Amino acid sequence: MGRTNPTYRDALRAIEERWAEFRRALRRRDQPRFDRLFEYAREHADASGLLNHQNPLLPALLSIDLEQEARLDDHEERLEELEAAVATSKRGHKRKSRHDNHDSEDR
Repeated sequence: MGRTNPTYRDALRAIEERWAEFRRALRRRDQPRFDRLFEYAREHADASGLLNHQNPLLPALLSIDLEQEARLDDHEERLEELEAAVATSKRGHKRKSRHDNHDSEDR
């Protein structure tokens, strides 16, 4: 027998189709961002499908939140690395400058 209920992926596709006019009305720069949100939702479609929620938009929104949290974590980690590199560079530059001053005084 065939399946009577649509899959979560089918429901997500239907949601995306319902929002198509909204997407078209967005500025061009925002359209790829809109598309990316649905990519995020598709990333978690397996888990969302297991939930079998009455409103498929809710697991989609949570999936989007999860992906954005992951991006924030990545950005925070990268920022910490860059801050540490800048701090190390400044310390090295200060040491070098002090030595340069002493060397010129000895001459």
